[in-house]
Amino acid sequence: MQAGVGDWAEDDRRFTVEAGAGPGTGDAVEFADTLGPLAQEFVKLAETLMDDTTVLGVLSRVVTAAKAVVPGADLVSVTMRTATGGFETPVRTDLLAVRLDELQYRFTEGPCVAATLARGLGVTFDADVGAGRQYPRWGPAAASAGVHSVLAVGLFPGGGADRLGALNAYSRRRAGLDENDRDLLLVLAAHASTALAATAATDAAELEAAQLREALRSRDVIGQAKGILMERRGCSEDEAFETLRRASQSLNVKLARVAETLVENRGRL
Repeated sequence: MQAGVGDWAEDDRRFTVEAGAGPGTGDAVEFADTLGPLAQEFVKLAETLMDDTTVLGVLSRVVTAAKAVVPGADLVSVTMRTATGGFETPVRTDLLAVRLDELQYRFTEGPCVAATLARGLGVTFDADVGAGRQYPRWGPAAASAGVHSVLAVGLFPGGGADRLGALNAYSRRRAGLDENDRDLLLVLAAHASTALAATAATDAAELEAAQLREALRSRDVIGQAKGILMERRGCSEDEAFETLRRASQSLNVKLARVAETLVENRGRL
């Protein structure tokens, strides 16, 4: 269940009312029993983040939490800078989020790139990406894919230009994200940044290990996709791979992403 402005107001009301029942005004209050859904989500996130000692573990929890508590977020992803100065998307809620991120990396233009590189607060927002005012190439392409507003926050928020990456939220509606969503995403980004800084997983060796795990996962999903094509089309392994390769080139999408889409939709084929 998503928590929105009403939940914030309810949390505030509960805190104000219960705070008046402190020492000298009656029995002590057990605040854990009166927390609203949004406060509970953040408390749970803070507890679980410190249990993770890997980059992917921390980021996966943050992405899941963002999808749950940011009302306007239909898709969520995390952009991370690579050791070579590029960008990658290690975690996401939907394949479309990866496609949108990768378009930004290719164009070197877009909210997650800007939030990662910008100085100051590191917040970028566009209520109507299709208009192309902020991102002339990426915006119309994102709108064609079905996303019309976007919000990204750098990791760390308010830090310098040497950020780890950005936390990104996409909405399928124009003006689908607002100031409340921005504030929630800022809090989540701060949680993520603190957890990442506190774990040894932010060093180069751990990042390389995470990338290796992703490479192995990609190899496995490509193997599954080939198996599906071989069964459905009665073709050889080489022919199945060639089919995936051609689809990758035609769609301008990484081969592993094509394979993942095929595997996730095999029941519809």
